[in-house]
Amino acid sequence: MLRGGAPKVGTVYKQPELARTLKTIAAKGRAGFYTGEVAEDLVSHLNAMGGLHTLDDFASNAPEYVTPIMTDYKGYQVYECPPNGVGIIALLMLNMWEGMDQPEDPVSITRLHRIAEAGRLAFRDRNAYVADPNMAEVPQDMLLSKDYAAQLRAMIDDKKVLPQLPPPGIGRNGDTVYLCVVDKDGNACSFINSTFHNYGSGIVGPKSGVILQNRGWGFSLEVGHPNAIQGGKRPLHTIIPGMLMKDGEAVMPFGVMGGNYQPLGHTWLLSNMLDYGMDPQQAIAVPRVMSYGGKLELETTIGPKMASELRAMGHDCEYLVRPHGGAQAIWIDRKEGVLTGGSETRKDGLALGY
Repeated sequence: MLRGGAPKVGTVYKQPELARTLKTIAAKGRAGFYTGEVAEDLVSHLNAMGGLHTLDDFASNAPEYVTPIMTDYKGYQVYECPPNGVGIIALLMLNMWEGMDQPEDPVSITRLHRIAEAGRLAFRDRNAYVADPNMAEVPQDMLLSKDYAAQLRAMIDDKKVLPQLPPPGIGRNGDTVYLCVVDKDGNACSFINSTFHNYGSGIVGPKSGVILQNRGWGFSLEVGHPNAIQGGKRPLHTIIPGMLMKDGEAVMPFGVMGGNYQPLGHTWLLSNMLDYGMDPQQAIAVPRVMSYGGKLELETTIGPKMASELRAMGHDCEYLVRPHGGAQAIWIDRKEGVLTGGSETRKDGLALGY
């Protein structure tokens, strides 16, 4: 037992309850989690805390297989999962980004300003529209439209901040793990999962050892909002695995952890590679910014001179204690038979060959 403290060097940390749960899942598959002792442990624990969960809620859970959504960027096809995730916002940003000429310097004031402003407009639409499409109307065709992206792009002024965002429509970091794998036959997997906030909800099944996530935080409490909280409904969520393809073949599985930053991260990573010819590791290392909550959040690799210039354009800049997100990617060169991996230096990660 750690009794509320972090383990010291040399401490053997054991999770026997979770180990038993994993063995149960290995033996029984998903039924080992959603029914039986594990489900009973979680439901009874939540009920004791005032939760309204039932065993039927767990037992009725079923996987949903969806058709990916896609846009073209610089001759490549970028695939994302559809709503209720925010992959559609990453594609919206790429459509906005594609119509902009890229400055010679990938860390220029103009480029940092543009990604911040594009992110503000895209997040406006995220907050207005992204929800569970089974229970709300999500204007997917509009959000994926090149014409709509062009209208948003035209609102961006390279010299100054848009002082107030117009109404949407025509006219925070979490505990996330992303991994990607490419096998010897060129099959690629892009996978992401998350408990959302650090340690999720902070609730652990006492007998199962399972840490429960707090994705319900993504709901809106506004009555009538497409993403309003509702029984049986899935909330807006931030985790988005990506896949880059060309000529019907996978070119690169990729992902950028970091809660709200992820759509910007996908746009930034792909632009660094496809517009500037960087390899995955170089593209991951480029400094990052994000406009969120009225602040332009800068990584410490953005110098004070650049921060001063951004402030002069109207940005309310602040430096982050922690950097924006964490990326992983594997570029597949089928002609040469070579895989090039990139792994985040801002957090733990590893690019490993075989």
